[in-house]
Amino acid sequence: MSLRRRIAGAAALAVAAVAGVMGVTGYLTTRSHLVGELKQELQERANPYLQPHPHGFHGGPGGPQRGGGGGGPGVPPAPQFGGASGYYQFVHPDGTVFVAGGGTALPVNARDLQIARRASGSFFTTTTINQVHLEVLTVGDPYDHYAVQVALPLTGVDSVLHGLLLTYGLLIAGGVVLAGLLGFAISRSALRPIERFVQRTERVTSSLDHPTRLEEADAVELRRLAASFNQTLDALERSIESQRQLVADASHELRTPIAALRSNIQIFLEADRLPREDRAGLRDSILAELDELTQVVADVLELARGYAPGSGLEQVELDTLVREAVERTQRRAPDLEFDLDLEPTIVVNNADRVGRAVTNLVDNARKWSPPDGSVEISLRDGTLVVRDHGPGFSERDLPHVFDRFYRAENARRLPGSGLGLAIVKQAAQAYGGHVEAANAPDGGAVLSVRFGSSSDRVEPATASAGHGGLGLPLDPP
Repeated sequence: MSLRRRIAGAAALAVAAVAGVMGVTGYLTTRSHLVGELKQELQERANPYLQPHPHGFHGGPGGPQRGGGGGGPGVPPAPQFGGASGYYQFVHPDGTVFVAGGGTALPVNARDLQIARRASGSFFTTTTINQVHLEVLTVGDPYDHYAVQVALPLTGVDSVLHGLLLTYGLLIAGGVVLAGLLGFAISRSALRPIERFVQRTERVTSSLDHPTRLEEADAVELRRLAASFNQTLDALERSIESQRQLVADASHELRTPIAALRSNIQIFLEADRLPREDRAGLRDSILAELDELTQVVADVLELARGYAPGSGLEQVELDTLVREAVERTQRRAPDLEFDLDLEPTIVVNNADRVGRAVTNLVDNARKWSPPDGSVEISLRDGTLVVRDHGPGFSERDLPHVFDRFYRAENARRLPGSGLGLAIVKQAAQAYGGHVEAANAPDGGAVLSVRFGSSSDRVEPATASAGHGGLGLPLDPP
């Protein structure tokens, strides 16, 4: 169902509910008022029979009558049911019934007999006799010890109420129809700016290569919606541009090892003409180029994954990852000395991504360290700092150290793709962390990484709360 129809339906339903409540309230109020007047009239008609009489009286066949016989001045003649003058009946304690003036007797139940025996109390009841709807008052006479029953027809009341039902029904139906029409008209007017907004967004999104921006006009809500949509377009455009740049850079970086590998394979196919030593060197060169190509492809895939905070989160012992990375690196460079100062730290992050980032940091320090050099690694307050004693960064390269595929001039002769530190940056920023590159005063490069902001720190006992990218120092056991 369209929003326009929903608004019109909601308006019609609201009016129907209000009209229904008002109609029911008006009907019940009118009925209560009319029946109340009728009950008051019944009480007034019964009062003459509830007064003391000097000659005594008991109602019954052949007995003396107060004020005379059935047609005398004290007792009105018996009317037909539904008569305007009322209908009178007397109930004795023994259950005998005397109808004033003769006629059909009203039904007598146990409650009527109780009133007659007690000669006190009263109650109203509604009954139907000979298809006549009656309101009956039963009241005890304390002087003559019997119950007087007076009945008046509800025909007039029922007629008025039936007329009210028809009137209220027509009013409610008309109100619902009118509310539906007004709701439809209001919805058209209210949704017209949204329809214009949708048309503008369709035109904007028809070309996502270079999308234009929405004009932030009309109502306040639409201006906020347009601003939010423009921010989404900005993010989308940056993402598309980033992916394009990644593909362009990757294709450029892959072209060289693929070309070299192709050339070496072609030569290897004619290796029978080469000396044994040249064939072995050619084979080692092909394997090295394959390793480099595999590494480049793995790095590109890692960067293309981007980061999605909240996916694959788990508690990771950062100090343990650092020790494992150092052990692997030291097997490759046994002459290199690693000086570790690690504080037990837990981060809530993606274990594979953090492990890859730590490995890249340690391997980068190994690559730039001189033979028999040392690498200093510290982990304090959730911040990992890796320092080597190599040449450090040039001032021109410092702002671009963590850029994708960026390689310093003196690094282009070394193996690698320029993606290792970019992966470190992506892993840190995925959960609100940051990276920093600097030169040590006495030489060498210093790389600092924090896998989360300091505001996310919690006590170790609450580390399972799931705060993204925490740096949590733990007390050693």
